[in-house]
Amino acid sequence: MAGSQGSWTGGSLAARDLWKPKHVARAVFHPAWIPESIDPAVEQLKKIRLIAGTVAAVGVYTFVEGGFAFDEMLENMLTASVVLLFITPLTVGIMLLVWKRDGDIRVLKPPLFNSLKLLLAFVGSIVVTVLLLQSAGGAGLFVLLLGPLVIWLAGFVARGAWHVGANFFGTAGVHRCLPPLLATVTTWLMALPDLLTGDLHGLSLGMGVLFILGAPVTVTGIALLEMRRLDQRYGIRLKAHPATQTPYVPPMPPNAPPVPPATPPYVPPQGNPYPYGGSPYGNPYGPPAGNPYNQGNPYGPGPHGR
Repeated sequence: MAGSQGSWTGGSLAARDLWKPKHVARAVFHPAWIPESIDPAVEQLKKIRLIAGTVAAVGVYTFVEGGFAFDEMLENMLTASVVLLFITPLTVGIMLLVWKRDGDIRVLKPPLFNSLKLLLAFVGSIVVTVLLLQSAGGAGLFVLLLGPLVIWLAGFVARGAWHVGANFFGTAGVHRCLPPLLATVTTWLMALPDLLTGDLHGLSLGMGVLFILGAPVTVTGIALLEMRRLDQRYGIRLKAHPATQTPYVPPMPPNAPPVPPATPPYVPPQGNPYPYGGSPYGNPYGPPAGNPYNQGNPYGPGPHGR
């Protein structure tokens, strides 16, 4: 989008919008090179997947033991950053080995590099925000200076999380099935430590198991629906090399003006349309039919031989 929602990579961001973290987050984490969704139903599934993934990343365990566990939420954010930083390149690397059997993976370097930049920018913003939040409490007078910055960064990270959760660092530019795959892997890795250690964070057994498994199971189910719809409707398969799949062509708008024909709708006939005998009306610009001077000699001898 242009104007206030432009991209740092391809557009401009108005100076007045720098104070609004949502505009800056969109410019940074949803640049113009990220492809838009090709299916409204898939877009709706992404929103549900994003909510479930947020529950897994931040954790509902912060609302236990009689209050809001702010420190635990910060720890969960740092843990999620570490998981994203390592598991995302690892998962993409495995898929590159799969795609290598069908085509050259070197053509995927530009979108992969763009996605890596988004990943590093998001993880870095989370780390900086968490460190500032942890130090703001003991900053004394500096809290007056850190307060507005921390509030701005918190809004920036929250809005950025919405964008990267939907497009998963623009990996749809590499392969449209990568975002649901990465979301599934990430949420399971976030829940796996609690599942293996049995740490229910103060919740009862039933609620603990529900909240530990609820998010990854929900994300996995929605991700499978996304990939199935992409396969059935658009022929996009996770195991197929992106270059071997037919590129998606968006449909024409319903009220689009008609496309002019390549050739004029009417071409005058070429050649003589009356090859046999000429025009039925004669030549309007030629002499009349017959000899106009063969109607008798007006100067010849009269009826008396004169």
